[in-house]
Amino acid sequence: MTGDPAGLHRVLAPAGVLPQAAERLDTDPVLRDDEVRVRVERLNLDAASFRQLSDKHAGDGAAVRAEVLDIVRTRGKMHNPVTGSGGMLVGTVEEVGDASPLGLSVGDRVATLVSLTLTPLVLEDGLARWDGRSEQVPADGYAVLFGRSIAARLPEDLSPELALSVMDVCGAPALVERQVRQRVSTGPTGSSGGEVGVVVVGGAGKSGSLCLAAARRAGASRTVAVVPHRAEAELLEPGGIGAGLADAVVVCDARDPVALRDAVAAAGGPGDVTVVCVDVPGCEGGAILATADGGTVVFFSMATSFSAAALGAEGLAADVTMLVGNGYVPGHADLALDLVRTTPAVRALFDRRL
Repeated sequence: MTGDPAGLHRVLAPAGVLPQAAERLDTDPVLRDDEVRVRVERLNLDAASFRQLSDKHAGDGAAVRAEVLDIVRTRGKMHNPVTGSGGMLVGTVEEVGDASPLGLSVGDRVATLVSLTLTPLVLEDGLARWDGRSEQVPADGYAVLFGRSIAARLPEDLSPELALSVMDVCGAPALVERQVRQRVSTGPTGSSGGEVGVVVVGGAGKSGSLCLAAARRAGASRTVAVVPHRAEAELLEPGGIGAGLADAVVVCDARDPVALRDAVAAAGGPGDVTVVCVDVPGCEGGAILATADGGTVVFFSMATSFSAAALGAEGLAADVTMLVGNGYVPGHADLALDLVRTTPAVRALFDRRL
């Protein structure tokens, strides 16, 4: 029997919602004809979810591990009820339904490019190999992919840990590259000659460093990285392992709207494209103020309050387009992996995190 390609047949409660919005999913290992079962090797919790869990338990890894197990056991998926986010996984395909459209074969090592918040998941090892202190989680269990799920085969030239870390945020650089290319070709409002300035809030992080590299490759004339403290600034400044990704680096608390506006202005802003990649709430107003009239703000953080962004822009009479980074752009995994392969500064920042 073929299931609904969006996975509606896996929703246990409440009825009539998509798997991502469901409270509980069916984790039966018996597949519908269009499904794929993956033997899980490693989870990558998204940054906002891991930070929330770690803060809640004051860094107690055992307590974090226990809560992750409870969430998965209760919900049939890794869906943090506070942040609403999950992450992704790496594993090996162990069964493929006869009608699966994903093009996968038994034995393929893959990374899922859909969120754990909509992926039926069972953990069978109690996460015994995880200390609860990192986003990457060694695990043993299984997950089920639907007909409309997305998965990519792991590249042979990169470690699984590195590939997972890159693919977890691969939607960000792809969308930034698209936005910058469009503005370079048409000429952004408020600038001349097709020059495009890009501001990345969280520029030393995984998605932030990729976005800086993508913006540069797409033709950005100036890039500004915003970081929260000097230690991260030193990574991106001359002599740092990430040097060259940004033309200017500013240290600023992005939750302070006026401070962020002024810091970006002093560094050559405002931005024609501003990208928010940090995993803390409260950055919406500053990102809007740091963006030129007619510019675009791209929110990639799951800590973003989209009501605060919308109402804040209205209250500031800000003529900006605001985009929600949904994590998917055609070709996004290949683009991000290519940036890591070809941009030594990005590779060095990822290697440092691992």
